[in-house]
Amino acid sequence: MPASPESSVRLAIIGGGPAGLMAAETARAAGVEVDLFEAKGSVGRKFLIAGKGGLNLTHGEPRPAFDARYGARAREVGAWLDDFDADALRAWARGFDVETYVGTSGRVFPVDRKAAPLLRGWVRRLREDGVRFHVHHTWLGWRDDGALRFDTPEGEIAVRADATVLALGGGSWPELGSDGAWVPALEAREVDVAPLQPSNCGFDIGWSAHFAERHAGAPLKPVIAHWHDEQGRPHELQGECVVTQTGIEGSLIYALSAMLRDAIAAHGEVLLELDLAPARELHRLRADLEKPRGGRSLTEHLRRHAGITGVKAALLYELLGKEAMHDTQLLSRTIKRLPLRLLRARPIAEAISSAGGVRLEALDADTLMLHAMPGVFCAGEMLDWEAPTGGYLLTACYASGLRAGRGAVAWLGRNE
Repeated sequence: MPASPESSVRLAIIGGGPAGLMAAETARAAGVEVDLFEAKGSVGRKFLIAGKGGLNLTHGEPRPAFDARYGARAREVGAWLDDFDADALRAWARGFDVETYVGTSGRVFPVDRKAAPLLRGWVRRLREDGVRFHVHHTWLGWRDDGALRFDTPEGEIAVRADATVLALGGGSWPELGSDGAWVPALEAREVDVAPLQPSNCGFDIGWSAHFAERHAGAPLKPVIAHWHDEQGRPHELQGECVVTQTGIEGSLIYALSAMLRDAIAAHGEVLLELDLAPARELHRLRADLEKPRGGRSLTEHLRRHAGITGVKAALLYELLGKEAMHDTQLLSRTIKRLPLRLLRARPIAEAISSAGGVRLEALDADTLMLHAMPGVFCAGEMLDWEAPTGGYLLTACYASGLRAGRGAVAWLGRNE
């Protein structure tokens, strides 16, 4: 469809990420004419970047434990997964001759670990099936008469659609198109949108300049995180994280980010304790550190008798100071419970994903159609749910795209 001041389409899908592409595939398979509009010069950019270090397609964790990863939205997202779960996603990839395997962490990857072949095959098949792609089309909202507005290289155009699927992403990675610019347009139409917040993100602590300059980027592994929930119950989780210029991030922190972010919002800060020596009991650690040092430095003593070196040792100096480092009881306790006060989440633009978005209560659960806007459906990360990294994010995006696509097909069928 060439750019023109005004045109009409059967189904407009806005957003070329996995949710939008899956909605397009679903609708086209049902015989619906589909036009997909993408603000960037190509579709699936975030999908490609996310797969740069190895595409984590989904996770091998069985249900219902899989569903529980979606926290407060486990029931709603679990219903999407009833239609299209991790096994279905792996079978779908197999249709492009992309075999997958389950890694030691439970994460599922393509055998070649690459995102590009899968995306290329998907887009090629969609084009062959008749999906019309329109890139460099930035959605601007609706005209007063309901037509969709797009900014294009040739100027603004209007598109009348019999049905629309919005798959516009959240607020993370704005350079790839997920910038949250859609929020005002939906709020103006009285759609209930929860504020976008960072998810799977790092947190600020406020290191000294000396520590940050020398240790930003250094990995902390293995460590065990200890924290208390809002009811005061203790929890722990082993994993890895990374010191940053301003604080801490990494897979262990991402897994806790929703809890940490919400605790900071409620209390102004949150205490996270790290066990820097998971393999050593406190009593043994204290006994080893109380052994005579002889002429060895404290740093060498820590290395020999506690296995503490590099950034772990630097963290102890950062938090305790040189004088307190000679208090063996305090030192051993701190190694087992290094207290980190997290002050704030890093900005949403730096986050892997975002929380908030169109509240699920604003949608029909079966079709993902907006109550306030009949014929308009939403899918993907722009919806109000979140999940940790590990393939859970991508799986729910696919599943919601499928449901929105089916919803659009059903709506169009009833309104022919």
